[in-house]
Amino acid sequence: MKIVDIGHNNYSLDNAMVELETAVSLAMHGGTIRVIKVIHGVGSGAIRGAVRVWCSEQSGRFKAVIYGEDYGIFHPESMDMRTECGIRSHVDYGTKNRGMTFIWLY
Repeated sequence: MKIVDIGHNNYSLDNAMVELETAVSLAMHGGTIRVIKVIHGVGSGAIRGAVRVWCSEQSGRFKAVIYGEDYGIFHPESMDMRTECGIRSHVDYGTKNRGMTFIWLY
């Protein structure tokens, strides 16, 4: 799992999105990373909203996009991602943390 923290580096919205796009492209072309954990923070919600809109605009590019508040035992895609990617334990699992979004790559 690759962690991309765009919420705690004082990025402008544009710079945060460039950082995210770059990280996702590099991970997809590298072929070894299956999950990207995007930390966008809670704050005003501007970066979180932009990340989630961007992810929805990328329809079909990712296996799944899982919001931090959904990442838990009762979310089928969370369970499938953890199983398929061999994620046994994770500090954020089940915490309903809306300050992050998981991108599950093909």
